[in-house]
Amino acid sequence: MQSISHSSRRRFIKQALAASVLGGLNILPAHARRVSPNSKIRLAIVGCGNRAGSIGNWFKGKDHTEITTVCDVDLDGNHCKDFLSGIPSSIPRYRDFREMFDKQEKNIDAVIVGTPDHSHFPITMQAMALGKHVYVEKPLAHSFLQTELLMKAAEKYDVVTQVGNQGHSAANRTQFKAWTEGGIIKDVHRIDAYMTAARRWHGWDVSGMPEAKDIPDGMDWDGWCASAPMTGFHPRLHPANWRSWYDYGCGAFGDWGPHILDTCHRFLDLGLPSEIIAEHRDGPNDYIFPQASTIRFRFPARGNHPACDVWWYDGRGNHAPLPPEIEEGTNMGNAGKIIHSKELVFRGASHGSTLRIVPTSKFREMRDQLPEYEQRTPDHADNFLNACRGEEEANAPFSVGGPLNQMFNLGILAQRYGGTFKFDREAKQITSHPNGRELLYGNPPRPGWEQYYQL
Repeated sequence: MQSISHSSRRRFIKQALAASVLGGLNILPAHARRVSPNSKIRLAIVGCGNRAGSIGNWFKGKDHTEITTVCDVDLDGNHCKDFLSGIPSSIPRYRDFREMFDKQEKNIDAVIVGTPDHSHFPITMQAMALGKHVYVEKPLAHSFLQTELLMKAAEKYDVVTQVGNQGHSAANRTQFKAWTEGGIIKDVHRIDAYMTAARRWHGWDVSGMPEAKDIPDGMDWDGWCASAPMTGFHPRLHPANWRSWYDYGCGAFGDWGPHILDTCHRFLDLGLPSEIIAEHRDGPNDYIFPQASTIRFRFPARGNHPACDVWWYDGRGNHAPLPPEIEEGTNMGNAGKIIHSKELVFRGASHGSTLRIVPTSKFREMRDQLPEYEQRTPDHADNFLNACRGEEEANAPFSVGGPLNQMFNLGILAQRYGGTFKFDREAKQITSHPNGRELLYGNPPRPGWEQYYQL
């Protein structure tokens, strides 16, 4: 973790506090427009390698889209070749998203952001300030403050937004909604969510940031670091290992949490926790995520919902306890959830997977009384594009994905620092730590990147 001076933090906090009534980016706010149903949606793809390339190809494959520009700090990287090989050479390419917006703003209706976690914020903020609709791969943002500002900006600029938890446009969402409204899922008091597969940082022995290596030819490393702390280039950061580091990624929470807990969070009205507890950390480290962790979130009673504890388990071998309702020998997979209610127990996997009532005998007993739900819906990309036309609402706008992301932002603090954090849900403040506000705000932006924290 790069050292940040106390005076720098104080200055950033003072500026960010003023930003709660925020001034404005040095950009004249543009009015977002809905695209005519007879027109193709002109897309800017920001991030072209690995998962970002897959997302770009997903949108490229839609009949009603046109990619008008692409951007990646490492356009010559091998990880970008698959996607870029399918993009005509006549389409403008940029390494700096700021230059892209400066030169191509009039040719863009919507922006697809698939860059590393730490750079989602400035790209998305500038896109919205220019009146562009945005699809942002999960996690939405790297810190609690960034997420808060993005939610406010989406409302201010009246753009269509979508967080890239694809299961929120599948039967996972329609079933949970129907079963909640139908009284099948009710009185939930505990949820166990888990991701127990190996992650990139497992087995690493780290005592500091890696020693800087030569920057690949043609790469904009300063742009890769974006508003986050500057560090030297290293293969353990780029192109695929950035998620391992606190300064640049959001670990297993950011990667898998949105795919596992999205419907629980939304339809049980969880909101923000009142307490976050690091129950277990295996190999805590100042720089990378633990080898395993168990984090408990405590949510108070909410309307008709009782108090609920959400337990998160990650790391190899760090399994959630199985209730007796789950039959012996059941394959629980590496990622999923167990939902405990007063009368029923449910288990589910991730992404678009639907829930099962356990044991099987209980499901068979209730089968005829279970509400029906839509099982075939427009996929997440189509849902976003339809929303850009004004034909339907986005399923995972920032107003939905933002509070979920903030839950994970808080969980990461417990992973990193250990102990218990008490949180005021109304004031959105950590009340049990003398530096609680600093923890929520994260690293101050590097000089030259401060404007993105001013709506």
